[in-house]
Amino acid sequence: MSAHRPEVGDRFRRFRDRLAAHGPLRPTPSGHDAATSSGPADAATGLAPRNGSGRQTGTVEADSRRPRRRGGRRGGGGEELRVPEATFTSYYGRPILKAPVWKWDIAAYLFTGGLAAGSSLLAAGGQLTGQPVLRRAGRVTALGAVGASAVFLIRDLGRPERFHHMLRVAKPTSPMSVGTWILTAFGPAAGVAAIAEAAGWLPRRGPLGLVGRALPPVGHAAGLVAAATAPALATYTGVLLADTAVPSWHEAYPELPVIFAGSALASGAAVGLLAAPPAHAGPARRMAVAGAALELFGAHRVETRLGLLSEPYRSGRPGRLLRAGRLLTAAGVAGALLGRRSRAAGALAGAALLGASVATRFGIFYGGVASARDPRYTVVPQRERVNAARTGVDPAAD
Repeated sequence: MSAHRPEVGDRFRRFRDRLAAHGPLRPTPSGHDAATSSGPADAATGLAPRNGSGRQTGTVEADSRRPRRRGGRRGGGGEELRVPEATFTSYYGRPILKAPVWKWDIAAYLFTGGLAAGSSLLAAGGQLTGQPVLRRAGRVTALGAVGASAVFLIRDLGRPERFHHMLRVAKPTSPMSVGTWILTAFGPAAGVAAIAEAAGWLPRRGPLGLVGRALPPVGHAAGLVAAATAPALATYTGVLLADTAVPSWHEAYPELPVIFAGSALASGAAVGLLAAPPAHAGPARRMAVAGAALELFGAHRVETRLGLLSEPYRSGRPGRLLRAGRLLTAAGVAGALLGRRSRAAGALAGAALLGASVATRFGIFYGGVASARDPRYTVVPQRERVNAARTGVDPAAD
């Protein structure tokens, strides 16, 4: 190594002398240093003037428009130093939100709760219009449906005493607490109204005869109490879903109560179409039209208004269920209106409306679960809201 040191030192001294002969270094527009010379740079080539030996005394950036690459290399053979555009992501693509732990029994609870509410409204309509067939069918169905709702709810809670524990407090800001008290008020009233239908089977004399004479007015009052709480029972489940962090449920908070109210009316009307002859099914047909209008309007809104968050309601199993619900609803209403003189047509229309209510409730349920499992439905809307707050432009207005 010592034999090479003088040669290296001589080269360095010659290089230093050449730099000193041509003046100090100056920065170029591109940020590189070039030697100052007595003549201007070559305008055509962008290079510094050459000295007498034909060598360039300094360099200027040849093409500042070309992207810089890692390692100082230009052109090919390097990595371009540019930050890639950010996209939504999560840790290894895992969900950002914990998907609801609810199973199919909660979707069934949504249906039976709506059926109980709609049936009690049908019973009240039959009671006020003097249609005993509609009144009886509505009261019995309401009791059976609210009983099934209690079974599904307790099954989801795991232990029956948990339902009792929820009654120790009343929290108006909690849809779950409010719904528990609604169900508690509705259930006994619906039960008393249904038991009153058995008054005709009791003997007319003796203690049982006295009970038989007292049951109809008591059932009349209980039926009206159940009907008064029925709208809250039909819609609180929609508020409950919208109060969660599940993206496609939370964003659809204006539509879910409307959908559930319409579905409850349609399912109650279905009970009347199945139980009553055509001559006595007029109130049921009117309920079917009103319920179908609300249900179709709300379902159309959640599939078109929510932007990206409408996708879970249009694709996969939720999309198939909601499309089936629309078709069955339309078929049920058409059958109820066109088959006014046919008992078979009325029964088919009622079955179609019941099937539509089941398909709609399960479609809404599974649509929300799908949106919680895909991180895209959490990240992208959040970024859109942040950008809208920063720019003052509402993305929903586009």
